[in-house]
Amino acid sequence: MTDTVRSTSHENLLHDELRVLRNLTFDEISIGDSAAMERTLSTEDIQLFAVMSGDVNPQHLDPEFAASTQFHGVIAHGMWGAALISAVLGTRLPGPGTVYLAQTLRFLHPVRVGDTLTISVTVTAREPDNKRLSLRCSCINQDGKIVIEGDADVIAPSEKIVYSRTTLPEVRISSGDKVQRLLEHVRPLSAIRVAVVHPCDELSLSAALDARQARLIEPLLVAPRAKLEAVAAAAGLDLTGIAIEDVPHSHAAAARAAEMAGKGEVEALMKGSLHTDELMAAVLAASAGLRTKRRISHCYLMQTAAYPRPFIISDAAINIEPTLDDKVDIVRNAIDLAHVIGVACPRVAILAAVETVNPSMRATLDAAVLCKMADRGQITGAILDGPLAFDNAVSVAAARIKGIVSEVAGRADILIVPDLESGNMLAKQLEYLSDAASAGIVLGAKVPIILTSRADSRETRIASCAIALMLAHHYRDHPQ
Repeated sequence: MTDTVRSTSHENLLHDELRVLRNLTFDEISIGDSAAMERTLSTEDIQLFAVMSGDVNPQHLDPEFAASTQFHGVIAHGMWGAALISAVLGTRLPGPGTVYLAQTLRFLHPVRVGDTLTISVTVTAREPDNKRLSLRCSCINQDGKIVIEGDADVIAPSEKIVYSRTTLPEVRISSGDKVQRLLEHVRPLSAIRVAVVHPCDELSLSAALDARQARLIEPLLVAPRAKLEAVAAAAGLDLTGIAIEDVPHSHAAAARAAEMAGKGEVEALMKGSLHTDELMAAVLAASAGLRTKRRISHCYLMQTAAYPRPFIISDAAINIEPTLDDKVDIVRNAIDLAHVIGVACPRVAILAAVETVNPSMRATLDAAVLCKMADRGQITGAILDGPLAFDNAVSVAAARIKGIVSEVAGRADILIVPDLESGNMLAKQLEYLSDAASAGIVLGAKVPIILTSRADSRETRIASCAIALMLAHHYRDHPQ
């Protein structure tokens, strides 16, 4: 009975500490008293500190620049750690009511994303006449290294304070207009001729015209002329100067567009308001001449504020339950896309529900085989690792907690999903819950195929056209 009461009381105390802040008055504090907290550095911490402080030193924000410095990578602002010392003083020892007077700091080692710091303060001196305290302060990383140390002088509170913890607002980092930056990147490239297949609704037709206005594509609208003109009139869109290939219906539009692509009359295809399977059936038809030795697969290129770099998810739209042979080409296609967008040696995470090989889980076996194929030179141009659970693929901290030592874990450029359902749900969750920007493209055919959902935004369609532009220019020198 006593043990049960003690356990319950301890749980209540922990719960209470989460709800309220309590201070210690000067009279309650003795030399040697200490308090501590832990914090793991994330990319968002660095970005938020840069926004708050205005310190946009590329050492903290630009991985490419940071790689060339003496630290060989991005590190936290030194004062981020100092702010954590302030948090311990202001919330734990002495706590609310503390007046900060002075602080010395020595920065001994860099702090990197994924590092976990233990921030502690210890009372070293008391001055009863003015209620001043001196405290030794330190930040120690997970390897036991002191990264920051110093001394603080404070005035301790003289009255007890019990205060309900403030619920902080959620802060979401937006890195600006991602589509605009992508357009700036492809501006030197000349527009490509694109067959836009059956754009017979306002969204798909306006997206094609917007991409033309952005000088990404020169659209050839393959659709029933009368239906196109009716949509344009209803939406107030001007078709002056736009080439139209008049066909009777969507099935004919897909067949004609694929035929033109096979003959080299257009350099890319763009899905309009028809179904994906209708377009892809025409692309895969032997008469179109668009097949290559590779299996066709889809890639989402995504970017979210919660991750420091753009990344690719594949396959989330074409291959429903890919076999191991299918996944080999899915990986190769994604690697090719990464090269085209400027990632010289992408890190490829083969995803599964767990990070260990389990004979009962096919995804883990496929991951192990794919990695061994990369070891043997059968898949080149990238670093592969798997199986990796999603958290291990994108979080250095999660990988470290599970003891995973990998060049890919926490830094993946490409996420290869087990099947279409998991990939589609992952991509849509990132888009709708994390405000991720996305572009959709199909590779493995002789021309890039801009494949977007009917629910996709104008920005997604424009970004997809920009990716197709980069691929089409690459295919001019490296035919598929």
